[in-house]
Amino acid sequence: MKRQLLYIVLSLALVSFIGITTQEDRWKAPKGAKELKNPIKASKRTESVKRGAKIFKTRCMICHGAQGKGDGIGGKALTPKPQNLTLKMVKSQTDGEIFWKITNGRNDMIKWRPILSEEQRWDVVNYVRTLK
Repeated sequence: MKRQLLYIVLSLALVSFIGITTQEDRWKAPKGAKELKNPIKASKRTESVKRGAKIFKTRCMICHGAQGKGDGIGGKALTPKPQNLTLKMVKSQTDGEIFWKITNGRNDMIKWRPILSEEQRWDVVNYVRTLK
């Protein structure tokens, strides 16, 4: 009985520790990024999404997966794992926050600023918004 209780307590402690560690590791863009406004007008978003889909397929899919769920073959060995872009946590971020993350990268995620134009990065933001 005491042994079972000890296992339960240790298991709960481990789960709590994992939850705290994960929460602390959540990637947050700086406050100023929230204020960045998407410059692509609503009337041009359909074309932007199409361009963003092409970029995603050639640049992002290898790690984020075909559906953006963070399960791409290139991301399997990465720590932290690529983000599942379909999660509410991602969807609740502003366009500016997502743009900032694409622009600046982190850890194994590439800094796309020197590779993709500003418009291309906004196209990717608009495409990510369509992932379900």
